[in-house]
Amino acid sequence: MIRTAFALGLALSLCTAAQAQEAMHPVLKAHATVSGDLVKIGDLVENAGMVAKVAIFRAPDLGTTGTVSADAVAAAVAKHALIGLDTAGLSEVTVRRPARTIPAKEIEGALAQALASRYQLGTAKDVAITFDGILSAVHVDPSALGEARVTHIAYDPRSGRFDAMLDLPTAASTRGNLHLAGRAVATTAVVTLAHAVERGAVLKDEDIVVERRPRADLGRDVLSDPDRVRGLALRSNLQTGSVLRAADVIKPEIVLRNEAVTITYAMPGLMLTVRGKALEGGAQGDTISVLNEQSKRTLQGIVTGPGHVTMGTAARRLAANLTPVR
Repeated sequence: MIRTAFALGLALSLCTAAQAQEAMHPVLKAHATVSGDLVKIGDLVENAGMVAKVAIFRAPDLGTTGTVSADAVAAAVAKHALIGLDTAGLSEVTVRRPARTIPAKEIEGALAQALASRYQLGTAKDVAITFDGILSAVHVDPSALGEARVTHIAYDPRSGRFDAMLDLPTAASTRGNLHLAGRAVATTAVVTLAHAVERGAVLKDEDIVVERRPRADLGRDVLSDPDRVRGLALRSNLQTGSVLRAADVIKPEIVLRNEAVTITYAMPGLMLTVRGKALEGGAQGDTISVLNEQSKRTLQGIVTGPGHVTMGTAARRLAANLTPVR
């Protein structure tokens, strides 16, 4: 009886030891996430034991994912006395290196702010930047603190060329540098034509667009507020993309030259209307010359509506020349 109990206890002990040994068997992982420049054995293998912190591969670039074959892992760990790796039927391991992304727009914004403040180019939004090459997002360590900042910048106002150095966070206690060069110009928001528009056409929303153009190319009297343009008419034919200036637009004519009009003279207790002809065009509120077709006299009146001209109080002496419309 005692022998039997002893035998059972020994068997249980051996079974437990075998299970423990099996549980500690090195097994290949399907996926690994690393945080440094090197991939360690423990990143790729469960139960790596004492060699878990031994580096065997270079890590992917920050913010990217790579793969390594199971055979390559087995060969690399064997050099460090890790024998009997169970690949668990895997052909490769996916290795991911997370990162914090600093967008290209953020980098461009920091540079524009530095240029605007140091070289009097307006505000940051007024600075248009063209880089030598393509500006891409920058990936930094997830633990990196702070934002990109400009530590050096040189700018030539004549050519617009700049050369800058940006300080980037790379880890909790270190920084990295990013060199950038290109061209920067001060711009202004202006109203331009979305398509070709003919003389006299009244401008609507679909006819105009606000764009930013280099300030040095614009000259004076450019229009930047679409509300000041909408509802006005062009003085001449203009092509697509034309920058609108104050001299390009006028109030739309609602009385045309040689158009038949109604001439009205009004005063307290009296209103007379006669037929006439406009001798010149005019917009609302303009003073124009009109011909009283009955008296053949030329009068000066104010355009008060389409086809309608009203005589002011200064024209009272001409009231006798007005013949009522019959």
